[in-house]
Amino acid sequence: MNPSEWRTYLVTQESRSAGRDTEGVVEAALAGGVDVVQLREKGRPARDRYDLGCRLRELTADTEVPLIVNDRVDLAAAIDADGVHLGQSDLPAAVAREHLGDEAIVGVSASTVPEARAAADAGADYLGVGAVYGTDTKDVPAETNGVGPERVAAIADAVDLPVVGIGGIDAGNAGAVAAAGATGVAVVSAITTADDPRAAAAELREVIGDER
Repeated sequence: MNPSEWRTYLVTQESRSAGRDTEGVVEAALAGGVDVVQLREKGRPARDRYDLGCRLRELTADTEVPLIVNDRVDLAAAIDADGVHLGQSDLPAAVAREHLGDEAIVGVSASTVPEARAAADAGADYLGVGAVYGTDTKDVPAETNGVGPERVAAIADAVDLPVVGIGGIDAGNAGAVAAAGATGVAVVSAITTADDPRAAAAELREVIGDER
């Protein structure tokens, strides 16, 4: 699936999964219709992330949903993931492309228009823009933690790339992010902490679909 078709994007984090394992959350979210899964799992040893990534690769392959790896180009290659998502302090997009090949999906986080334009020039396939409403699932500088839908709109207007909003997004505010020009939204807690991750994924997809 092309990033321009992504509506709901699950980012995994077992420490935010209400005591459930990541595989179970991902399986439920896939049943609920998520379009892409990112293996994040910050804080876990590389070997644990590799083993989990291999299992998630099987789940996502069975449902023909792309699997993206956060930060780690080597891990993405090792588990035959569909691509990698890079932050501003990670390897450049062009370097990731050299290692993963032309068919790989390379996403880049951007919080400003200049960052977005630089990522586009470097060959990114999509942008993760945020933190839209603020987040505590990762360390984010104060000046980029809560940039709002207005920044999503500015970046979507500035570059010809699919934009995925991320940061503090749930079914209650996802519509505003889509209305601002985001192709889709990426979430952690909105799915991972839900009583019913499958229903949460389906609700989020419905909200985004209504705004497209």
